[in-house]
Amino acid sequence: MRTYKLWAVAACMVAAIVATAPASVAQTPVAQTPPMGWNSWNFFAGKVTDADVRAAADALVSTGMKDAGYVYVNIDDTWEGQRDANGVIQTNSKFPDMKALADYVHSKGLKIGIYSSPGPKTCAGYAGSLGHEEQDAKTYAAWGIDYVKYDLCSFIPAVMMKQAPNDHAAQMRLMHEAYAKMSHAIESTGRPMVLSMCQYGWDAVWEWGASVGGNLWRTTGDINPTWDRIAKIGFSQDGLERYAGPGHWNDPDMLEVGNGRLSLAEDRSHFSLWAMLAAPLLAGNDLAHMKPEVSAILMNRAVIAVDQDKLGEQGHRAYAEGEFEVWQRNLSGGAMAVCIIDNGSSRYSTHPFHLQLDKLGLRGTQTGTDLWTGKSVTLTDNMPIELGAHDVLMVRLDHPAA
Repeated sequence: MRTYKLWAVAACMVAAIVATAPASVAQTPVAQTPPMGWNSWNFFAGKVTDADVRAAADALVSTGMKDAGYVYVNIDDTWEGQRDANGVIQTNSKFPDMKALADYVHSKGLKIGIYSSPGPKTCAGYAGSLGHEEQDAKTYAAWGIDYVKYDLCSFIPAVMMKQAPNDHAAQMRLMHEAYAKMSHAIESTGRPMVLSMCQYGWDAVWEWGASVGGNLWRTTGDINPTWDRIAKIGFSQDGLERYAGPGHWNDPDMLEVGNGRLSLAEDRSHFSLWAMLAAPLLAGNDLAHMKPEVSAILMNRAVIAVDQDKLGEQGHRAYAEGEFEVWQRNLSGGAMAVCIIDNGSSRYSTHPFHLQLDKLGLRGTQTGTDLWTGKSVTLTDNMPIELGAHDVLMVRLDHPAA
């Protein structure tokens, strides 16, 4: 979708929404680091069931992913049934008892997430939350929900285009108000819940998402398990770093590690880049049948530590040269992460890339740790680096010399 940038108008809209919003109930802060967990959509899509979610929760524990930080078990679209005579949302036959499911997930020491839309229908055509925001938030709280993904979808034709067919600024105001309404509905329950805003980066959401209560917001259209799409999304995040921080994160979409025909090199690069971006790490693969090499990527504690670094500073592109992307991220304690990705199409680079430390603000020999081998590595100016296609070198410098 096209991203719109109405700078002054957006600022005024957000100010008006916040000024007229009802008083909030004090809540425990959420998403102080990027959320980590699993989401059902990338693998199961509309076929997800109660049993699948329980199996995912079991797998997060048995594989060690929970101990590595993956705590959210998020149900995406297609859980919804009809509303009863009082308008209360019901689950469909795939999810016979959402409260019991939430209790099961919680019994594992995990948290549970759910999905809805500010429109009358979800993306898959199930019941959305339009006109039932407070009612749905109370239902989620009663079930024990910890995370809400709120996906724009049918709100566009049903509200934005219908109420303001020829007024783009008014359409954007309606969208802002829709997210603010659910945010305040969640706050009014008194139960801490992460609010994940899924509206594909419209109206430069990174500029106003936090002001309407979002904890994370999608910055792009949907991801898929191809390197071209992953690279396009990931590398497009440069420039958004100043909008991310504890409690509010840019979201380049869920992980595709272990899905499709991605090579292990592409899985490593995907995971590395998302960690550099301080992105939510929401696995989207089949956890119950995960290959050991995929598990090893998702549970690389050193890379996860970069993503979860308490400084909360999103990384940025230092420079790009030929087939290579060079990114850096400042970490707590004065440390730095450097990520070099070969984005070329050949199996091996025909000409080694030569690292230019001055473009990273560094001088002299740098000693650090290769986060994919665990070995010590020395970076020197103009050193040749040769990687396989779409592979990565990710280095942590605990004492970078500027």
